[in-house]
Amino acid sequence: MGVTQDSRTSGGPEVRSRPPFGRVRWTVCAMLFVATSINYMDRQVIGLLKPTLQHSIGLTELSYGYVIAAFQVAYAGGLLLAGRLVDRLGSRLGYALIMLTWSIAAMSHSLARSALGFGIARFFLGLGEAGNFPAAVKTVAEWFPQRERSLATGIFNSGANLGAMIAPALIPWVTLRFGWRAAFLSTGIFSMTWIAWWCVIYRRPHEHPTLTGEELAVILERAEEEQVATLPWSRLLRLRQTWAFACAKFLTDPIWWFYLFWLPGYFDSRFHLGLSHLGLPLILVYNVSAIGSIAGGWLPTLFLRLGASQWKARRAAMLLCACCSLPMLFAAHLRVEWLAIATLSIAAAAHQGWSANLYTTASDMFPRSAVGSVVGIGGMAGSVGGVLLSVAAGHILQLTHSYSALFTLAGCVYLLGWLMLQLIAPDLRRADFSGAQLR
Repeated sequence: MGVTQDSRTSGGPEVRSRPPFGRVRWTVCAMLFVATSINYMDRQVIGLLKPTLQHSIGLTELSYGYVIAAFQVAYAGGLLLAGRLVDRLGSRLGYALIMLTWSIAAMSHSLARSALGFGIARFFLGLGEAGNFPAAVKTVAEWFPQRERSLATGIFNSGANLGAMIAPALIPWVTLRFGWRAAFLSTGIFSMTWIAWWCVIYRRPHEHPTLTGEELAVILERAEEEQVATLPWSRLLRLRQTWAFACAKFLTDPIWWFYLFWLPGYFDSRFHLGLSHLGLPLILVYNVSAIGSIAGGWLPTLFLRLGASQWKARRAAMLLCACCSLPMLFAAHLRVEWLAIATLSIAAAAHQGWSANLYTTASDMFPRSAVGSVVGIGGMAGSVGGVLLSVAAGHILQLTHSYSALFTLAGCVYLLGWLMLQLIAPDLRRADFSGAQLR
């Protein structure tokens, strides 16, 4: 039974009989988690099939780099469009359209017969998948008070790791039995099921029929501070906070792309693992990274309990995650498979903890009405960095057959990102929209 408007606002007996904080917002978070899992399942298929495609259609390291770059070019542009789309249409309709677009593109990979065909399919996949994080971060901003947003972001962001774990278990099995084309089709059923679930269940907080008055009050904590009209990109680009977020994304997002698309090839070339044996190392890496996403999202809460301010807690959590990436400086020289798995697991976990907090800085610094657009701008910057790294990685591996330079970059870039964030937006202070200059 739904709660009537009177009981939601009056605090009557019906409301008091329910749990004081409610569970609806965490159900929404679970839906975001599943969507992110599907998102990463779809995008990881080509990385798992890279060795197979090298033999079946003659895909080279260089052409593979260009295929991945096509995805990221579209992802960069799609983030700008998607951020504005979800700000205008709202999360319910916007998110459903976004997933429908990327699902059709993912299945269209099965029609490709050359590197060019994969590049075209990959471009449209990137265009659709770009919308997942702007839509999810905006939904978190609508459904969670500021003090819970990094945890909620960490939880839904960990869906990336579940998707990255399911794919290595599912895709090799499908490929070995039905061929690589069937592997690209197999994830479509998950997407279509989620779209139906989302459209039936999701509503905005004020419109949700089962939301209690107490939970609505929790969600709306300090909401009056975030009531700002939708802002044009030109206004957002005048703010230091926008550039701080975008700069940090530009530097660090490419490393996750690198892990996602190049680790299968690394394990295959370094330790001679075939398609049937790639699953376990990748599942372990992404399993640990899922823990890192949730733990990283929870870290600011721990620092808050120790007496730190909101901004110092966020900054300390991100610094700790950046330091945990430093072992990657030595990863290229590891000769023991399990030691390599452990090092990459810690680094992937550190990235996900960093990412959960970095996404939350958008809602720390901006009102809810601007979060989707800011995340879109920052995501575009991250994708531009990803394009540059993908092309560079293809050339580096084609020429040197070594991951040393790439792993060194992965080890040190988070500290650089942390420093840039502090220099451009000290204390992660709220954006001031009262003037036209950088504030």
